[in-house]
Amino acid sequence: MNTGELSKKDTTISILIIGMLFFIFGFVSWVNSILIPYFKIACELNNFESYLVTFAFYISYFIMSIPASYLLKKIGFKKGMMIGFWCMSVGAFVFIPAAYTRTYEIFLVGLFTIGIGLSILQTAANPYITILGPKESAAQRISIMGIFNKGAGIVAPLLFAAVILRATDTDLFAQLQGMDAIQKNQALDELIRRVIQPYLIVGCVLFLLGLLVRFSPLPEIDTEKETKEVAEANADKKSIIEFPHLILGALAIFLHVGTQIISIDTIINYALSMNMPLLEAKSFPAYVLTATIIGYIIGIICIPKFIKQVNALRVCTSLGIVFTFCITLSSGEINLLGHQASVSIWFVVLLGLSNSLVWAAVWPLALEGLGKFTKLGGSLLIMGLSGNALIPLVYGYIADRFSVQEAYWILLPCYLYLSFYAIKGHQIRKWTA
Repeated sequence: MNTGELSKKDTTISILIIGMLFFIFGFVSWVNSILIPYFKIACELNNFESYLVTFAFYISYFIMSIPASYLLKKIGFKKGMMIGFWCMSVGAFVFIPAAYTRTYEIFLVGLFTIGIGLSILQTAANPYITILGPKESAAQRISIMGIFNKGAGIVAPLLFAAVILRATDTDLFAQLQGMDAIQKNQALDELIRRVIQPYLIVGCVLFLLGLLVRFSPLPEIDTEKETKEVAEANADKKSIIEFPHLILGALAIFLHVGTQIISIDTIINYALSMNMPLLEAKSFPAYVLTATIIGYIIGIICIPKFIKQVNALRVCTSLGIVFTFCITLSSGEINLLGHQASVSIWFVVLLGLSNSLVWAAVWPLALEGLGKFTKLGGSLLIMGLSGNALIPLVYGYIADRFSVQEAYWILLPCYLYLSFYAIKGHQIRKWTA
């Protein structure tokens, strides 16, 4: 079915179903922000090793995105989404033997498998919501999806922390260094096995969601057809590489998601470096995601009525540059929202605002005019999510050798490139020397 053939009611139902998918994406993805410090303690890791959580989870996007596009082309969106959910279910169940043996590598296999399933779902859902309506308001629709995604991100770490952490854990963490090897192993084994029950439930729910999506009223859509104007413009195009604005957009996504994951998944460790207890620090990812949701709401209200989505992108990337300097150069403590912490951590929170509309604006700019190349183009943009895998590792490497605050300098080149794409890169239609 072509999206133009959908009634207003069908379009609304489709958007709500995709919104549910984005909620699941957010819940499964953003729980990593609490898993990182949790595994760091339970599996006795350094900063670099702890960020292998994000590497294992997101490198699957790089590996699976192109195969996912061919899978969706072969069996359709709905069956493909069902397979994606089932892969995620298998990954959740892998946590059970990993917890029983306290083997970090098996946890990483589970996270990688969850990422495989999520990459299939994202490959379907992102182009879907981009073309499910006028391209001028695509950023507005993606912002609505972002509220579903980041709303789940606020709930997930807090809910997970409530399930696996106890009021006495602050004392336990302080006592670990003074325990002998046998006592320490027993304490860490008990700590890590708390993930078994929640991930058993998550695995079962994901399996059932696969069946629900398969038999839902979500329509199949045809992205192979293209308008006469687009077909004529692409008549000489034989490869996806011949769309510079797409290739540059994929790099923009790579860097953007890296900045986003750093703001959310490093902030607990940054708070811990200020001698803040984990039970208090666990709230900070929710603050970042709340700032992001505020940005989404601004985008929904203002795009395209008061500001074009490309101009919103320029504002956000400029704010990212400013906040990066504030994070790395500011000093001194303030008491805010009941937390006594360095003022710089609140600029990390504000990165949620600067990151909010980047994804929503880059997708329609990068996919513009691709026609029959849309599915493959969407897959290439999903591959950009591997930035979540690599950039946090660079952050962790710098943090281990310098400091967790100085490691935030990694954000500066990312935002500078995103500003270039917002100003010039998205307009490039031919490669030149």
